Amino acid sequence: MKLTSEDQDMLDGKYGKATQKSMEILTILGEIFEAEDMIDVVGVQIAGVSYDNLGEAGLEFLSEMAEDGKVRVLTTLNPAGMDRENWRALGIDEEFAKNQNRALDAFAKMGIITTCSCTPYLIGNTPHYGQHLAWAESSAVCYANSVIGARSNREGGPSALASALTGITPRYGYHLDKNRQGEVLIKVNAPVKGTDEFGVLGKIIGDKLVKLGKKIPYITGIPSASIEELKSFCASVATYGGTALFHMERITPEFDTYPKPSDIVFDINQSDLDKARAELIDDHLEIDFVSIGCPHASIHEIATIAKLLKGKKVKKEFWITTARPTKRIADEVGYSKIIEMAGAKFAADTCCVVAPIKGRFKGIMVDSAKACYYGRAKNKFKVKIGKIEECVEEATK
Repeated sequence: MKLTSEDQDMLDGKYGKATQKSMEILTILGEIFEAEDMIDVVGVQIAGVSYDNLGEAGLEFLSEMAEDGKVRVLTTLNPAGMDRENWRALGIDEEFAKNQNRALDAFAKMGIITTCSCTPYLIGNTPHYGQHLAWAESSAVCYANSVIGARSNREGGPSALASALTGITPRYGYHLDKNRQGEVLIKVNAPVKGTDEFGVLGKIIGDKLVKLGKKIPYITGIPSASIEELKSFCASVATYGGTALFHMERITPEFDTYPKPSDIVFDINQSDLDKARAELIDDHLEIDFVSIGCPHASIHEIATIAKLLKGKKVKKEFWITTARPTKRIADEVGYSKIIEMAGAKFAADTCCVVAPIKGRFKGIMVDSAKACYYGRAKNKFKVKIGKIEECVEEATK
């Protein structure tokens, strides 16, 4: 792999131990994937932030890197295991809070912005078409590649941190034109509307891709899609299919950049959507937890929740998970007051996927197919998917 003189200086330790360790990680990665050289990145997003995932071993690695490591590009974090300001109200253990803060302090020492969100594109870590990134969270990578037309592989926590400290990543995978072409043609023959329905669609497509051993779908039959619907779809198709890129005809920017696939074609009909939705609703379900914001809720979604909750009271634990900058906007315009007066809680910079809540609840209702997946797999909850309006209704009945 070709290295520039600057790359070689970093690898030789001229910029400190953390930068040297980062270059060792990146060069090994590049050699594994046969990258020709490194490429500059404009932004980084790091996953593996929750202490629930890091543990002491991960925290020790972070602390070592923070001794002399400093970021070279704008870098934000994936959700942490708690809301740093509101953890007590969310029932987070004090010992966990102490350890989570240790991790966030280590990131901050390196110059990383400790806003913790799976939707970095909504809070200032915002690339444009064609720019190269080193992002780690699966739905964010899928959104960046597909909806924005930026370019990122799905990085692991260490490789994303390495890119943050060096400003580069190996040129392979989705950074190359040849790896961005659609492989499967998906024809959607039924109306799809709302974050829940786009999540269900993502589950169907993701399941099909896994069976085929393919990764990049080309999707037709969707006349329009909002940011919120697309972020829900990205989360679902990435979770169920391991997909980091899709093309959606007349919606995503690269839909006509590459040839439309014709060798493998699938139709999705209303019966398929109904069947997949039924698979996301468990039997004998007792819902005692409602959560909206997987991926993190936008200000539009928070406005909708405030409108639905105005003058009402919730009767179940109800979290709205979002990025802290979005929560600040909600504070300014009065949405937060309405929501909190109703008894719902904001969980800023965290979410129901990475927070340590296993065993606390029996059943969760969400508008997110991804949250259903992790509710079952990680937290052993029974789950039910529904529209935002149905989630609010469940929380207040």
